[in-house]
Amino acid sequence: MTVSDACRSIENLIYSYAERIDAGDFAGVAALFRHGRIEAVPGVFIEGEDQVLGLYESSTRRYDDGTPRTRHMTTNVMITVDDTGDSANARTYYTVFQQTEELPLQAIISGHYHDSFHLV
Repeated sequence: MTVSDACRSIENLIYSYAERIDAGDFAGVAALFRHGRIEAVPGVFIEGEDQVLGLYESSTRRYDDGTPRTRHMTTNVMITVDDTGDSANARTYYTVFQQTEELPLQAIISGHYHDSFHLV
């Protein structure tokens, strides 16, 4: 796999996460972490598909339409692939917008992801 191909695959993975969570597809989100983990708070990791699914199902409200009524915007994706092509790091900004029946569309959180990837 070329560096360009690796970067595109990682970008697509990052965008897939946003698309799946906005759709309320927590099983799909969890599948992205089949071989991965999330650092929930410093030093505390949620690992593998089952734990990630549990995290999202217990902490993210879904409305009557089955979604959290959010739109994740991911920008400024910066990817660095190591010399072997077996691992990479990415930094990404995100802003999450939400609209409910009671609240107009508005930004509810923003921040950044620091991700690492390994060829499986």
